[in-house]
Amino acid sequence: MARADVADAYDARADEYVEKLGSVQQMADRDRVTIEQWRDTLAGRLLDAGCGPGHWTDVLSKSGRRDVVGIDASSRFLESARHRFPGNQFVMGDLAALPIRSRSVDGILAWYSIIHTPKEDLPQILREFARALAPGGSLLLGFADGEPGAAFEHAVTTAYSWSAEALTDLLHPLGFLVERAETRSDPDARRKHGELLAGR
Repeated sequence: MARADVADAYDARADEYVEKLGSVQQMADRDRVTIEQWRDTLAGRLLDAGCGPGHWTDVLSKSGRRDVVGIDASSRFLESARHRFPGNQFVMGDLAALPIRSRSVDGILAWYSIIHTPKEDLPQILREFARALAPGGSLLLGFADGEPGAAFEHAVTTAYSWSAEALTDLLHPLGFLVERAETRSDPDARRKHGELLAGR
């Protein structure tokens, strides 16, 4: 499925998605703690890549931080994010061609934003992350853990699982060093959660 089709699919169900999954309170507490702790280790500009309805962008902007930008391809998500989280910056964009300068961010959060990317397209997105990060920058990825590149049914559109090992293999040639990777099974989740922290 083309990236434009994924954006269209989310546009069509944006209101429903925001209602069910559009606030931090609806997220797992462990995710919130992980993202907040990561945020607090970084001093510079942060990017929420695939920000959806903007709740994680808002979390990144807390603790007096203002140099945060959320990027997404869904116009309906961005409309909701700008309305619900005024004061934050939200920009339309494609993760495979980020509308930001090279080496201009110190941290990239990509929390479940790569799950609709087929195996053959993911390397380009990771190259863009590498391009955008300043030296010493950090990448925090959240993903559906499973067989690398395997498709599975998703409420909005086809999604794909990954493993920390496969992601590490893709990140290493781009100059990333994986610092931490873990998986967990949440009681109410249909799939295992994976997360990976990498520096560059």
